[in-house]
Amino acid sequence: MDYTNHRLARQIEFLMEIDKLKQIFRQSFLTDKTRNENDAEHSWHLAMMAIVLSEYANQPDLDLLRVVKMLLIHDIVEIDAGDTFAYDVKGYEDKEERELQAADRLFNLLPPDQAEEIFALWREFEERKTPESSYANALDRLQPMLQNYFSEGQSWRRHNLTSDRVLERNSSIREGSETLWDFAREMIRSAVDKGYLTT
Repeated sequence: MDYTNHRLARQIEFLMEIDKLKQIFRQSFLTDKTRNENDAEHSWHLAMMAIVLSEYANQPDLDLLRVVKMLLIHDIVEIDAGDTFAYDVKGYEDKEERELQAADRLFNLLPPDQAEEIFALWREFEERKTPESSYANALDRLQPMLQNYFSEGQSWRRHNLTSDRVLERNSSIREGSETLWDFAREMIRSAVDKGYLTT
């Protein structure tokens, strides 16, 4: 399509490119256990969690719009880099490099000012140094735990995960929300009792 508004054309190109996020499947299952969740569903769910659970963030008066933006952006790089399973030690060896290359290609489809903003938000999420990024990361860790718990441990059981590994992997939840970390620990205890996780 030959359109004279080049800025709009670039924005549309980016928006159509990120439609591919719907095809990136994660290890977590939908709670009805019919299939794996995709990245677009994950990002939408996180954005809703950010709104609904914001009262539990460690830092009061967060910039909630900034949190939601980070959550909608954070996995776009997986279009090129793929989803790296949270417990895949080998996959994490080159994860940062793969995701940086993906960010460079994907975000630069946008006009420069928007590319710069989205890259900065993505980097902020990855670095976890601001109250907003700590809260966003807490939700990103909690959401797969919820999916696992309410699908009777589908992914946990498939990968033979122990409660200790799940606790260690997700302990950073406390940086964004002590309340949600307390809830996550209780959920893990319950998952062990129900046989969704081993000790």
